[in-house]
Amino acid sequence: MTNTITRRTAILGTAGALLLSGLVRSFADVPKTLKLAVILQDLPDVGWDRTLLDALEQLKQERPEGLEIAWEHTDPLYGDDAENAMRFYAESGEYDIIWGHGTYSDQVQKLSVEFPDLMFVVTGSGNHPAGPNQYWIYKRLHEPSYLLGMLAGHTTKTGMVGIVGTFPANDVNDQINAFFEGAKSIRPDIQHRLSFIGSWSDNALAAEHANVQIAAGADVVFMLTDNFKPCQEHKIMCFANINDQSKVAPDAIASSAIISWKPDLNWIIGEWLKHKAGAQFNGNAEPKWFSMAEGGTDIAPYHDFDGKIPQAVKGEISAKRQEILSGKFVVPLNTAEVK
Repeated sequence: MTNTITRRTAILGTAGALLLSGLVRSFADVPKTLKLAVILQDLPDVGWDRTLLDALEQLKQERPEGLEIAWEHTDPLYGDDAENAMRFYAESGEYDIIWGHGTYSDQVQKLSVEFPDLMFVVTGSGNHPAGPNQYWIYKRLHEPSYLLGMLAGHTTKTGMVGIVGTFPANDVNDQINAFFEGAKSIRPDIQHRLSFIGSWSDNALAAEHANVQIAAGADVVFMLTDNFKPCQEHKIMCFANINDQSKVAPDAIASSAIISWKPDLNWIIGEWLKHKAGAQFNGNAEPKWFSMAEGGTDIAPYHDFDGKIPQAVKGEISAKRQEILSGKFVVPLNTAEVK
């Protein structure tokens, strides 16, 4: 390489040679690897975590920007334990991004100034601005939830639909409102039942709440948690959340509101590459989310229910989905708490 630059110096002169050597150095400085430390807030088989780990595996195979991507993840960690894990990863010097997959802004705020060249990522509600090197990602599922609401409106015989929620958080309320609006767009007189279990993953409590709603007349239930036994036992249709869970209860789950972390990861990687090229971190104070049209969310296939749902209903939902993707129809983003 040195001989090549020397020969070209004679042709280009000193200025040209300096430019050429600078380009050589810039190409040499392009990152070839990216390593993430992922702090989990729940078990890796829970949908919120599983979908991220699956997306990382997919990107590892695709090698965006030619990067060799590697990561490791923790067991569920909170509070001081999460902060200690983040500090361990930061001090090791082996990681480029520390990804707190949940509510971790309090921990990031204590570390971001101390490690200004590290990128920190947090996801979901309960977070807050924590410095220019924190990036905050949301998942808004109101668009696919509206479509599931339409299916519920077509399907219910009692005129009552239900939702078993986790917490009345900003990014939970939006999909609850959208689901009920989708149902009302089909059947304006529809009634609803709603309850929150106060947990992200207490499946036993979720079953109790679902049973109460079913006893009160709900014959279609949107389960924002992972227990579908009440739907199976009462032989009613239900919907799942976050990932396609049809294999768990194929006789009960008609579809799911699903998320993909791929656009989020691609955005984060792009921001990280800008920093590696010399730009300052420019973390977002307001959470960033990717729409259905941008690949952030969708509805899952109907699987075993495909032959049970009338073709006209499937066609109507498919047409509305296309309108959402094209921007012709905008699902209202309503984060108000539902009563």
